[in-house]
Amino acid sequence: MSIDWCLTRAAIWRPASGQLRAVKRLDGVNFEDLLGIERQCAIFKDNIEGFLRGESANNMLLWGSRGTGKSSLIKAALNDYGDQGLRVIEIDKDDLANLCEVVDELHGLPQRFIIFCDDLSFDEGETTYKHLKSVLEGSIELPPENVLVCATSNRRHIVTEHKSDNNSVDVINGELHYGDTVEEKLSLADRFGLWLSFYPNNTAQYLAIVDRLFAEFDGDREALHLAAKQFAMTRASKSGRTARQFYLQWRQ
Repeated sequence: MSIDWCLTRAAIWRPASGQLRAVKRLDGVNFEDLLGIERQCAIFKDNIEGFLRGESANNMLLWGSRGTGKSSLIKAALNDYGDQGLRVIEIDKDDLANLCEVVDELHGLPQRFIIFCDDLSFDEGETTYKHLKSVLEGSIELPPENVLVCATSNRRHIVTEHKSDNNSVDVINGELHYGDTVEEKLSLADRFGLWLSFYPNNTAQYLAIVDRLFAEFDGDREALHLAAKQFAMTRASKSGRTARQFYLQWRQ
């Protein structure tokens, strides 16, 4: 890999060329831009800051509703902590077979790396998640101390779950005993020590985000709220992403 990590803060794995490509244009989002997820931000930052200090830190699973700021947390961390040596490598779930080779190249480097898998989920029959399991935990070799994995997903357990999976669950002496199918599906998510949940906003929370975005707006606030709610209805979402899209459209 021909990446100068002293000059490069982020890279993306490109399977066609079999190498990392340095990211030239970073998204400038900061933690202050992420509205409505202050609790998640605080927990996330504590984990990252411990990681940067060389302390024990957990791999992270950010799961929940779309548009709620999960992947934006990673972008904000890169912008806020890049000067402290934080680096991000993004790899698609379809390319996880190459993950071990990517991680092997990071041993001994002075920077601290987040391996970022966005929108991670696996359908029935997919097995590439096994490569991720071995990097998280499960290989005979411990993962490098300067590597942390962070995945975002709309699914809490990442892998598709079916009602029939519960047929093999038994209660023995008051304790749940999962069948092989459930155990296999839970084993990936269990390797993430930190789970952060992101839930849909209600109307009041959505409008609070709108008000923060329109802090300098001196027009009819009630009309603004009505337009914001109508915009959310067309998107079937009251997320922070929707509020920001409404803000950008209003400014045009």
